[in-house]
Amino acid sequence: MSTPAEPRAIAARLPNRPGVYRMLDATGRVIYVGKASSLRKRVGSYFNKRQDSVKVARMVALIVDIEVTITGSEGEALILENSLIKSLRPRYNIMLRDDKSYPYIYLSKGEPFPRLAFHRGIRKGPGRYFGPYPSAGSVRDSLALMQRIFPLRQCEDTVFRARTRPCLQYQIKRCTGPCVGLIAPDDYAEDVRHAELFLEGKNSLVIAEMAGRMSQAATLLDYERAARLRDQIANLRRAQEKQGIEGVDADVDIIACASRDGVACVELLFIRGGRSVGTRAFFPRLADDAEPESVLAAFLPQHYLDGEVPDEIVISHEVPDQALIEAALATVSGHRVRLTAAVRGDRGKWLRLARTNAALTLGRRLASSASVRERYEALQEALGLDSLPQRLECFDISHTMGEAPVASCVVFDADGPAKSDYRRFNIEGVTGGDDYGAIAQAIERRYTRLQKGEGKFPDILLIDGGAGQLGRVAAVLDELQVSGLTVLGVAKGETRRPGAETLLLMGREQPIFLPPDSPALHLIQHIRDEAHRFAIAGHRGRRQRTRNQSPLEDIPQLGPKRRRLLLTRFGGLQALRRAGVDDLAQVPGISHTLAQAVYDVLHGESV
Repeated sequence: MSTPAEPRAIAARLPNRPGVYRMLDATGRVIYVGKASSLRKRVGSYFNKRQDSVKVARMVALIVDIEVTITGSEGEALILENSLIKSLRPRYNIMLRDDKSYPYIYLSKGEPFPRLAFHRGIRKGPGRYFGPYPSAGSVRDSLALMQRIFPLRQCEDTVFRARTRPCLQYQIKRCTGPCVGLIAPDDYAEDVRHAELFLEGKNSLVIAEMAGRMSQAATLLDYERAARLRDQIANLRRAQEKQGIEGVDADVDIIACASRDGVACVELLFIRGGRSVGTRAFFPRLADDAEPESVLAAFLPQHYLDGEVPDEIVISHEVPDQALIEAALATVSGHRVRLTAAVRGDRGKWLRLARTNAALTLGRRLASSASVRERYEALQEALGLDSLPQRLECFDISHTMGEAPVASCVVFDADGPAKSDYRRFNIEGVTGGDDYGAIAQAIERRYTRLQKGEGKFPDILLIDGGAGQLGRVAAVLDELQVSGLTVLGVAKGETRRPGAETLLLMGREQPIFLPPDSPALHLIQHIRDEAHRFAIAGHRGRRQRTRNQSPLEDIPQLGPKRRRLLLTRFGGLQALRRAGVDDLAQVPGISHTLAQAVYDVLHGESV
C-alpha cells in the first residue's frame, strides 16, 4: 500500500510538543482526531512503520492533509480531543451514539416544607441535586422508595399552595399532608434531614436516629408515632438489604465492556450514596473491531468530561493513559478521581455483575432484529427524546354500548411485546360509554400500584385517544405526582385509516404527523393495535360472563335455594319479570322487602 508523500512531509515538520491532530481526506472532511504528548512522534508513527491494523491502514490511505492544535499539556489535549470528537464526529474515532442529559433527584431549599422531585436540565434552582441517575425510570423508582420511607411532598409549588384538602398521596400514606397543616414543620424538617442522609448513603445513621426516636415515643406512650417510626425503619432496612453495598458509602460508577463481531457494549452501573440506582448500556460506534481497552479509553473522556464525575470509577480493563485520564477528570470535576481495575470484595462482586450484564446485553444486541432497533431510534428522534426509550406502555378501552368496559395495558421493551407485564382493568362505577372516565380510572389504578413499587415505570405512556383522553390522563398523573414521563395520545385521523394518525405529545401545543412509511409510526401502530386486541379480548370475556350470570345473583340476601324456588314457581326468568311485588312475596321464604329487591333488580333498578 503506497503512503501519500505530502502527509509524511507534514508530519516531519510538526513540533515536538503536546497537542491535538486532525486527519483530513480528499474532500476536506475530518476522518480522525487524536491527541499526543509529542505531535511529531505520534503523527509520524502513522507513516514511518507498517500498520498491523486493517482499520489504521485503511484510514492512512485516505489522509491527504493534517491539521494540529498545540496545547499546554497532554491533559489539555485530552479535553480538546474530546470536544472535537463530539463536534466533528470523525469516521474513524470510537464514538458514543447518544449523549443525553441525565436526570436527578431535586430537594428544594428555603421553604418550610421542601419538595422532593424529579429534575432534568440546568441545575440552577436553590436546593440540592442528587445523581445523576441512569434513566428517568430509576429516578421514579427511587422517589417511590423514598415516599415509603420519608413521605415528603413531590407536588409542584403552585399545586401545593392551592390545595385545600389532602391529595391521593396522603390517602395512600405517601405524603404527610403539609399542604393542609397535617404535620408540624419541625417533624417535616426531620424527615427532610433523614432523606438527605439517606441520599448521601448514611443509612445506618438514619436507622440509629429513628430507633432512638421510636424508643422515646414509646416511653411517652405516643404509640402512633412509634408505629410510624417502626414502619419507616423496616422499609429502610429492606431497601438497605435490596440495594446496599457494604463498605461503599460514596458515589461510584462501575463500568464493564464487552466487544464482539464489530460491536461493543459498555455497561455502566450507578452507585449513588451506597445504593445501586440502576444501569445503562452504551453502544459506541466502531469503525472496525476494537478491543475493550481502547473502547473504554475513548468512552471515559467522552462520557465524563462534560458531565458529573464520581469520586471513583471501577473499570473492567486497564486503559492506556489511565493516569492522564484521571488527571483530566480531576481538573474538570474539581475533586480527585480514581480509576480502578483491580478490585475485590463488594466492588469485585458488582464488577462481575456489570461484566455479566455487558456480555448478555451485547448478545441480545447482536441477536435482535435491526428493524426493531430502527423503530425505537426513529421514535426517539420523532419525539425529541434525550435517550432511547426502553419501555413503552399503551392503554385502550373496549366496551359494547357501554356494557362491560375493560381497559388494557400492554408493555413493549427492547425485545418487543413483554406479555408477562400485560394487565387488564375491569372498569367499575363509570357511566356506560364514558371513555374519558374509564381511561382515568385505569391510569389511576395502574400508576398508584407503580408508585407503591408494584412494577416498573415506562419511558413512554401511549393513550389510544385524542385531546380529551390526554387531558384526563394528565390530571390523574398530576394528582399522583408522576413526573418525568413522556405521554403520547394516538388519535385516529379524519379518514380513520392506518397511517393517518395524529400524535399529541403532552406539553407540546402542535400535533405531530409522521409519514405512513415512518418506522416510528409503525412501532406506535403495533403497540396501539396490540392494546386494542388485548382490550377486546378482555371485554368479550367479561361480557360473556355477565350475560351467563342470572341477575338474581346480584341480590346478596337471595341464596341458591330461594332462587330455585322463584324460578320453579314462575317457570323461568321471563315470567318472573312479569310478576309484581305482591306475587313475588307469596313465595315461601320471600319477604315483602326481598320481593321488592328482586323486582328492582329485574327491572333495572339498583338494590
